[in-house]
Amino acid sequence: MKILKLLNNIYLSIILIIFFIAFNVKAEDEPIDIWNIDKDKIEETQLNTDQNSLENNNTELPKTSIFDLQLENQTESVQVSTSLNSQEIKIIGLYDPEDYDLKIDLWSNSNGDQLKYLFSNINKMQLSKDASELMNILLLTNSYNPEINMTEDEFLKIRSNWLIKNKDRELIEEYLIKNQILNLHPKLSRYFADQYLSEANIEKACEIFLENSEIIDDEYLFKFNLYCLINSGKTEEAQLILDLKKELGFNDEYFEKKLNYLLGYSQDPELTISETSLLDFHLAHRTNPDFAFEPKKNTNPQIWKYLSAANLLYNIEEIDIVEEEKISLIEQATHDKNYLEKDLFSLYKRFQFNINQLLNASESYKSLSNIEARALVYQRILLESDIDKKLGLIKLLKNLFIKEGYANAFDTELKEFLVNINPDDVPSNFTTFYSDYTKEKSKELSDIKFSKDILHQSRLINYFNGDFAKSKIEKDLNNFLKKIKKDKKYSFSKKDIIFLESIKSDGIKISKKYQNLYEINNDEMPTDIQVMINNNEVGSAVLRIVEVIGQDDLEALDQDTLYFIISALNQLNIDYIRNKILLKVLPLKV
Repeated sequence: MKILKLLNNIYLSIILIIFFIAFNVKAEDEPIDIWNIDKDKIEETQLNTDQNSLENNNTELPKTSIFDLQLENQTESVQVSTSLNSQEIKIIGLYDPEDYDLKIDLWSNSNGDQLKYLFSNINKMQLSKDASELMNILLLTNSYNPEINMTEDEFLKIRSNWLIKNKDRELIEEYLIKNQILNLHPKLSRYFADQYLSEANIEKACEIFLENSEIIDDEYLFKFNLYCLINSGKTEEAQLILDLKKELGFNDEYFEKKLNYLLGYSQDPELTISETSLLDFHLAHRTNPDFAFEPKKNTNPQIWKYLSAANLLYNIEEIDIVEEEKISLIEQATHDKNYLEKDLFSLYKRFQFNINQLLNASESYKSLSNIEARALVYQRILLESDIDKKLGLIKLLKNLFIKEGYANAFDTELKEFLVNINPDDVPSNFTTFYSDYTKEKSKELSDIKFSKDILHQSRLINYFNGDFAKSKIEKDLNNFLKKIKKDKKYSFSKKDIIFLESIKSDGIKISKKYQNLYEINNDEMPTDIQVMINNNEVGSAVLRIVEVIGQDDLEALDQDTLYFIISALNQLNIDYIRNKILLKVLPLKV
């Protein structure tokens, strides 16, 4: 009833406003030139408005409902979008262009068809950390959207897809909240919320909604928002929004029943379990004190993850070894990292085999079911002491998991077996297998060793840190070149040339005496990148550089590739990014 009264008051206000406008139109039937309105009249009108505002300050302001606030937001949005002398252009991003020596129009000259092709190629790669960082800068710098052969929605979708693939939740959260763009990125917003919900982290899943100030259009996000309001104790606000949404045609019987139970309007827990969405599934768990659910092969991986996080998966101790279907599900869950490997292998230990099967495991497994075969080989590994035979069985078990599609289920346990074997004892026919599964990710070297004899490893590279005044770098550099010229044995490397060309690009002068110490090969720049630079297609050119780096770390790139990357950045005057790359690839690190 309160809602209906509120709506009736709104409708009455609208009718009065229409009547008032109609009266004024009738009274003032002369056309008005909007470009030549009398400034004195404008000032007089503004003065009267301000005076009325001051006089009304002593009266009690009416209480504003959520619906009123939403109407105000909608009205304000309409006023902006229909303004005759201005056009709202929403700049979306996180980074100031100047912080990276970029400009707000970095995409303006780029051709959308070419961008789609480049993004499609990059999307097929697993970018290295270096390439990913550059991609973040490129896509999250405040800028206008591309205008040629690409719509705003297409570019937003590219941003969403990249952020989802990159899986940096903190970055996604900052991007969504700072820009207030849940509606513009419904897929990204849902991804963020569902990722935390799948870990049973309700508080974190709700952050983007409780920090949001815009009206949510997407139905799934709208429901998530309502649930978050209830979960945070804002039940009256949630009820009001739900009632208003229902007036506009919203209808979801399952969702409403769950909410009514949470709000205390119903004592019936309503035991139906929906797997339509992760939120629906969570609400079933939240509203059923005796909740129980058995996942299947085709159960959504996020529901598997939720079951694991909420401690709702099978208890290993309660599973009978004859229940192969359940064991298979546990193997899949272990592969997806929703079950601990040690739990799966403790289950394997419970299988019973005769002595002949154990002694001849490398052959007898072939006559068993897939699950029994893996359990038999695992048990034989535990009993085997001969290194050669043990490695053969370990490799066999890994291949059995790979064949079943559960390669990740034998990952941690595999490594534990191998690290307990002395590398010197590994037979030559297993060295590759051994090294592939025991190698650690190489640690990033950070200590720099300077050289007095090699230009690109000298202390002069600290120039790119901002540690040299222009006059000092010129003097020290020319002194170094003087020494090199006297040394007839010194041979300029490509990295020396990269260093000098970057210095010269910044306006640092090199004495004419040293201009001919090395030769430049301009043919190394890919033609398409040079064309982009010539056309001032900054975004496209840097995106092309991301594609070139691809899956490689910067330090792994050959010197010819580094040369044209730095040359491109020099031409584009993107010194910040260039300097970061130079400080990573030029110094000798130990």
